[in-house]
Amino acid sequence: MCFLCDLKSPTPVAAPQRPEHVWSARRAFLLAGSAAAVGASADALAQVDVGKSSSVRKLVPAAELEGAANQQYGQMMEEARQKKALVPDSDPQVQRLRRMANRLIPHTAPWNDRARGWQWEVNLIASDEVNAFCMPGGKIAFYTGILDKLKLDDDEAAMIMGHEMAHALREHARERLAKTQATGLGLSVLSSLLGLGQLGDAAASLGTQLLTLRFSREDETEADLVGLELAARSAYKPQASVSLWQKMTAQNGKGGPSFLSTHPSGPNRIKELQANVPKVQGLYEAARKG
Repeated sequence: MCFLCDLKSPTPVAAPQRPEHVWSARRAFLLAGSAAAVGASADALAQVDVGKSSSVRKLVPAAELEGAANQQYGQMMEEARQKKALVPDSDPQVQRLRRMANRLIPHTAPWNDRARGWQWEVNLIASDEVNAFCMPGGKIAFYTGILDKLKLDDDEAAMIMGHEMAHALREHARERLAKTQATGLGLSVLSSLLGLGQLGDAAASLGTQLLTLRFSREDETEADLVGLELAARSAYKPQASVSLWQKMTAQNGKGGPSFLSTHPSGPNRIKELQANVPKVQGLYEAARKG
């Protein structure tokens, strides 16, 4: 995933805003559910081909993983607040990201029915890091560096958000942890999750693992394609997925974005996206008209 704890405090760049949804008055502003997502399966609706999720992920209880992620996310946001790095809810960039999420969320449930009950949350952290993430259970964070340094337009930023949402929807963290358990590593944490120890300690340990988790190349391809389709269904330009990674590759020569440490770039990634853009172009056109 894309997790960083070294928080800095550059000034976020303002962006136009247009209020489209209601956020709670609380610090984190929870997104209002997953809206009226269609109850069909992803297999029936999908234009991209990513296959079925691995059944090995069932070794890790989804509810416990999401609870651990929620706890870890809350701690990260509190640390950012104490360092004055949590961008205020009123900031145009925060509102911009939340508008994007509000458009993407209604299309998530077909990819994972659990997403209907997730308490989606979006925050922005002031940091030079070129990074973003979505934890299991729908906890999203962007760093100002990824918006400012790459000069992302809304379509490109939505591709990143869709990609990160896709990691959570396809339960890549759950699968990675399950495979770790299956090879005999992390056994104490997962046995606790299965009721053989203290769940509080397990959640803390699991949260720590989430901060260092890295996905496979297959996971990254899945997230690219599912994120591409989510964005297209939300009326964001599919071609932005290509321009995003072209920008990311160019930025790599300027010190290397943190995003690329967990999301390696390269010609094959861009080619894969280019091959799939035509598959979702019709979804984009329909969303624009709708």
